Amino acid sequence: MPLMPATDTPPHAADGAGGPFDTSYARLPQRLYARLTPTPVRRPHLVKLNAALAEALGLKATWLASAEGTAVLAGNHVPAWADPLAMAYAGHQFGHFVPQLGDGRAILLGEILGRDGTRRDLQLKGAGRTPFSRRGDGRAALGPVLREYLLSEAMHALGIPTTRALAVVTTGEPVVR
Repeated sequence: MPLMPATDTPPHAADGAGGPFDTSYARLPQRLYARLTPTPVRRPHLVKLNAALAEALGLKATWLASAEGTAVLAGNHVPAWADPLAMAYAGHQFGHFVPQLGDGRAILLGEILGRDGTRRDLQLKGAGRTPFSRRGDGRAALGPVLREYLLSEAMHALGIPTTRALAVVTTGEPVVR
């Protein structure tokens, strides 16, 4: 599916998800990201949808739970409002400064402008190899994904700011670690 060019005005999702979206990161200098699409999976299956988070973001939980929504959450369908990319960054790794690191298995689709006015990234974690994956496959095993989901929701419930997972989707493919 062709991607729509980024604009200064956030588009509204034509795919049925609802909510205003933006792709501001894609308008930054290209050295800050690698543009790519998620790697499709064989049999996407929605394991868990965070309906409360979907509501807070102004997204339609019923659409996200549909086959079409699950295809987006799995990376099998790139909606027209998305501009997928892997973010590049610098930082310390293994005790040394590394001038170029990046998302090795996460692909940013864009940002959701929530009902509270806050901008939040919509990212697919485990969406396949990126230029920053090194020797990894870019996937994520189900156990750690579920642990991250549960712990992030527990931290949120305790009032501790954290990232949150909108959904957990399996691929129908083995992920060996």
